[in-house]
Amino acid sequence: MPFDSNPLPEDYRAYLLKKRWVLGLLTGILGVSIVLGLSLGGVPLSFHELVNGLLRRPGSGQAGLILWSVRLPQVLAAVVAGGALAGAGAVMQSVLKNPLASPFTLGISHAAAFGAALSVVILGSSMGPALKGFVRIPGSVFTAGCSLGFSLGTAGLIVGVAQRRSVTPEVMVLTGVAIGSLFTAGTMLLQFFADDAQLAAMVFWSFGDVARVHWQGLGGVAFCTGMALLFFMKEAFFYNAMAAGDETAKGLGVAVERVRLMGMLAASFVTSVVISSVGIIGFVGLVVPHLTRRLLGEDHRFLLPGSALLGALILPLSDLVARLILLPHVLPVSICTAFLGAPAFLWILLKSKGGGCHA
Repeated sequence: MPFDSNPLPEDYRAYLLKKRWVLGLLTGILGVSIVLGLSLGGVPLSFHELVNGLLRRPGSGQAGLILWSVRLPQVLAAVVAGGALAGAGAVMQSVLKNPLASPFTLGISHAAAFGAALSVVILGSSMGPALKGFVRIPGSVFTAGCSLGFSLGTAGLIVGVAQRRSVTPEVMVLTGVAIGSLFTAGTMLLQFFADDAQLAAMVFWSFGDVARVHWQGLGGVAFCTGMALLFFMKEAFFYNAMAAGDETAKGLGVAVERVRLMGMLAASFVTSVVISSVGIIGFVGLVVPHLTRRLLGEDHRFLLPGSALLGALILPLSDLVARLILLPHVLPVSICTAFLGAPAFLWILLKSKGGGCHA
């Protein structure tokens, strides 16, 4: 019998080809969205001006100054943040077996906001550059560290709750609601005792906005996001096994508790890094994984990169809409994602079998 160098069944090869085509299409659309984000704004740039501005020395000429000082870091920050939040949301939904799991619904975003507010009001951390003369944005390493610490602590609490055998997805949702309410109340208490400048800074920080990320912080966020996404892809087989049930996964040799713990910690860490840099951006981590499942199915080998690509595509487009819709005023991107994400999630709920989402 001659040796078959390609033993994969025809149906399976067609399945792989279809998924790769979808991923390639998402990559192409992502490239188009980046070009649009760089070209459109208060000062539109033609394709010729865009190319010349990117090729010239940063800061030379009007186009170069706009691109290198404002739009390029903003668009890249949106790409990185969108990919990180969507990938983390997909992992949280998988390891917790909860279709409503996301950094926002589980209270991790609220914990990060409380940590930043605490560092500003109680601990007196540096607030970074001034905004409009007196409002100062929390941009110090200490503020980001407090935000990171509280969000990671919240993630650890969620993992501990999830480890209990009697816990159902509904209990996880209620746990996230309780945690979010607790930290929201704590943030409101801090706002009550804050002075005008501190209060304005906390409110501004809570508005998720990729425009606040500059070249100095973009590299660190991108590195953490890349490492997290690579780790998620390495664990994709384990996530697929766990989708069949913990007992089945254990029968296949998967250390379920370790995979769940490491997945939640990695997802929470990259989420915390993003939130501490751009503020709270809701619905991306919740809605995008469900949209990706409708495109690519449940196979995490494709679901995880697909979620990251779709998140990296949706957030820059949302940021572009936020920049253009009320010119010359620029809205924070979190307002746009909330307006777009809530109807999209309701549509997913209505289209899903039985009226519910499936993780």
